Amino acid sequence: MEHLCTFQIDSLFIGIEIGRIQEILRAQPVTPVPLSPPAIHGLMSLRGQIVPVVDLAQRLGVQLRSGSEAFNVLIRTPEGPVSLLVDSVGDVVDVESDAFEPAPETMRSSMRSLILGAYKLERRLLLALDAMSAVQVDY
Repeated sequence: MEHLCTFQIDSLFIGIEIGRIQEILRAQPVTPVPLSPPAIHGLMSLRGQIVPVVDLAQRLGVQLRSGSEAFNVLIRTPEGPVSLLVDSVGDVVDVESDAFEPAPETMRSSMRSLILGAYKLERRLLLALDAMSAVQVDY
């Protein structure tokens, strides 16, 4: 049994292994970083610690919903927390390991390196995000 925290980006329903998540916050003030890659939304201060904010929609090749208040999903990394910007946060979902399938062949190439695979749920497809690949942004 796998435990995934779910969230929405555009029309994508995505899950991250619960053990990778440090915390989830509502939108925070972000300071832009000049000359940074497009996927770097900026930097935010979290209790005195500087945390990079990655625009996950940009990494996946989709758009954040305009007009909605984004959320920050903080991922634990060896270098410290990194925030992934998402549209909305859902529930923690328990999925069977044997329900896991490789990423669909029809998936866009911009997503292929970030999606580990998919779980077929009752009414939708849950894409399993490779959190460590998602926070790795090439400069």
